[in-house]
Amino acid sequence: MESEKLKKSALCLQFLAALIISNLICLTGFTFAWPSYTYAILKSNETVLESPMTIGELSTVGSLPNIGALLATPFCGYALDQFGRKYAAMLFGLPYVVAWGIIAVTKSVYLVIFAVGIAGLGAGGQVVTSVYIAEMCHDSIRGGLISSTVYVFFIGLLISYSLGGYLSYHHVVYVHLAQSILYIVLLAFLKESPVFLMKRGKEKEAVEAISFYHRIEIDSKEMEVEIRKLKLQLDPKIIKMLESGGEDASAEELLEKSPSTIEKEEEHVSVWQFLKRSESSRKALTTVLILMSLSILMGSIVLQVYAEPLFKEAVPTMDSNTCSIILALVYLVACVIGAILVDKLGRKSLMTVTCAICGVMTALLGSQLHLHYAPHWFTAFLLYGFSFAFNVGSGVVPYVVTAEVFLPEVRGLGNSCVLGFTWISNFVILIIFTPLVEAVGLGMSFYFFSVICFLTAVYSHFYLPETKGLSVDAIQKLFLKEKRTN
Repeated sequence: MESEKLKKSALCLQFLAALIISNLICLTGFTFAWPSYTYAILKSNETVLESPMTIGELSTVGSLPNIGALLATPFCGYALDQFGRKYAAMLFGLPYVVAWGIIAVTKSVYLVIFAVGIAGLGAGGQVVTSVYIAEMCHDSIRGGLISSTVYVFFIGLLISYSLGGYLSYHHVVYVHLAQSILYIVLLAFLKESPVFLMKRGKEKEAVEAISFYHRIEIDSKEMEVEIRKLKLQLDPKIIKMLESGGEDASAEELLEKSPSTIEKEEEHVSVWQFLKRSESSRKALTTVLILMSLSILMGSIVLQVYAEPLFKEAVPTMDSNTCSIILALVYLVACVIGAILVDKLGRKSLMTVTCAICGVMTALLGSQLHLHYAPHWFTAFLLYGFSFAFNVGSGVVPYVVTAEVFLPEVRGLGNSCVLGFTWISNFVILIIFTPLVEAVGLGMSFYFFSVICFLTAVYSHFYLPETKGLSVDAIQKLFLKEKRTN
């Protein structure tokens, strides 16, 4: 349906569905924000628990969700392929219900720590969210809707922080528990991904899902075209066709030659075997892994985690907590703007330009922290400027591209590999940051980030394919373009 204009009713429904699906990431924001404003309560002698938490226990509460997410991420691909996108999303919502339920009724320090670890398992479901959204929405708005998986995290942070400022410990927990249950209930009203249904041979259900999300009649010509597109994407022959450069062969011709979506001799091909056979999928995986690693090395995760101490050292004249709240708002606004621009300017241009801007900002920030040639407000301006530029493009584009470049057969595996790699990369850079600052200083550390920013801009300009508005089979051709022109 690339050539068909998206109906307003379909646009509204797909936007609403994306918000419901991405609420899983909002629940993740709750989990990561909660320890911050309950820190004083949990360590106090007047704690609501049976005893105050020690520094080690408080540190565990703050870090354990990352471990849970890392452990759950490899399971995402399996859940997507075995249970479907909808039920996998529900499954990853359950840990939040269990976690907040335990916290609501217990006074045990160890049970609270255990519950936070359980919540981390739900945080590992980000792959499910991005794949579900990518498969139910129209190609023309796919980038913007997938971007919701980024900015709703910051919405979750702000909601949780706001609740923590006005409600009691138990009331906050009750609200988060209710929101977790509501997420699962709302998912029940959505249809399964048409791609998954067609992959399982459920053509009738796939037709109903397409009709639901795209607001088209079941017996219309539009529906016939859409079903043919799905069959083509899931046909094993698409690999051979794409890699042989068969651009002139139409989808209709291919389907006539291969009416079944899966050939008998290839019925039992595993996901790993499919990845091994598909050159476009391997190149797509390599591209997004490089893009994601460079994006993480640009340093934004450091600013997120160490915001308060960084502001305290960089801008001592301003209240560090106020600076951190403003930073969260900057993240949210930037991500929303990025979600709008990613389908207007395209992935490649947005990534290249924002990386270059980030390079300039971090170079100036490094020199300011090193030489102190300007007032403190200039340091704050550079920190906010870098954060804004990063989240408009570099914080959004890698997740969008990851969700859309893989063929349906390897989409779950590819997204799981990238997300698992992301958790590990975040852990590594956070581990090395403090020793790096102690060795070379805060200013020199941002020089390093500046170099990475410019390298990422160069890589994006020359190697990142433009996937704006393209169907998945058209995207595969971009990764094989170099081969066909040789």
